[in-house]
Amino acid sequence: MQGSVFVELKFWLLVLCSLVAPVGIVWGCLTVRALSRNTVLVIGVVLVGIAGFDFYLLQALARAALKTPSLADDAIFDSEITVGLYVLPALLAGIGINITSHALIQHLTDAQRRFARTAGTDAASLAASAEHEVTP
Repeated sequence: MQGSVFVELKFWLLVLCSLVAPVGIVWGCLTVRALSRNTVLVIGVVLVGIAGFDFYLLQALARAALKTPSLADDAIFDSEITVGLYVLPALLAGIGINITSHALIQHLTDAQRRFARTAGTDAASLAASAEHEVTP
């Protein structure tokens, strides 16, 4: 066991997943001009996945901080500051869920429009064929 959790791989993964990756994803979303619906859906799911991984890493680092002799990591991962650290995964999860639901709502709205067009076409063709059969 090392003297602090700040030198462990889990801490650096937390930094990468909490700050670097989300900032890169958001920057990419803001700079791109066109995205497919599938790409938007993947981005949303990835953000939710990152948030879940962040939550796991925060829990693991809190447990590891209790076992180290360093007081600095205890001050971060075993105190009220920890609550503030959980805001980032909550924010990522919220944004990811919003993006995912947006992609799904857009898909369902388009599917309803296609259905209404098809049902309208079918109803019109049925009415025309029924009218054609009735007239002698």
